[in-house]
Amino acid sequence: MTLSRFPVADLADLPEDLRDRIGAIAEKSGFVPNVFLGLAHRPAELRAFLDHHDALMDREGGLSKAERELVVVATSGANNCTYCVVAHGAILRIRAKDPHLADQVATNPWAVDLPPRARAIVDLALTLALEPTTLTEADLDDARDAGLTDDEIWDVGAITALFAMSNRLAHLMALTPNPEFYLMGRTPKP
Repeated sequence: MTLSRFPVADLADLPEDLRDRIGAIAEKSGFVPNVFLGLAHRPAELRAFLDHHDALMDREGGLSKAERELVVVATSGANNCTYCVVAHGAILRIRAKDPHLADQVATNPWAVDLPPRARAIVDLALTLALEPTTLTEADLDDARDAGLTDDEIWDVGAITALFAMSNRLAHLMALTPNPEFYLMGRTPKP
């Protein structure tokens, strides 16, 4: 199976800071996510991607970690990005402690029965992902009425924007998801 249409870096050949950073992720997950190997043939871009990703997905405050992944799965599904749906679907299953949510959101986010706050997050993310020019103050008011702060609304927008880029790069590369992602979070750990 081909990981990418483009060169794939060998972890050992990366600059030390990237080896350390990806090594820490691999140690935690048990494997190296293919996205890092696919982006690593251009180390400066991988470094910038990781910095931007971490600034949005790991920062304190704002959306919860599960809500952040909800944005990624909804927008990646809307963008038909198999890699990101599979990878972030696994993370959403784990963070939301729900083995069904990611598949439902990725395949038909408009029909999923969600609490009002989550519904507002998904609806705003989908508007920004699919029809950004239609966004109005009323859309933001709907999100606020569902309990989102302006800071959290910014989180939704910034995460949607980052993953628009990520989705398109995954399409460009024809990036193959790691097999490990498919099973993660589907059954409770004993």
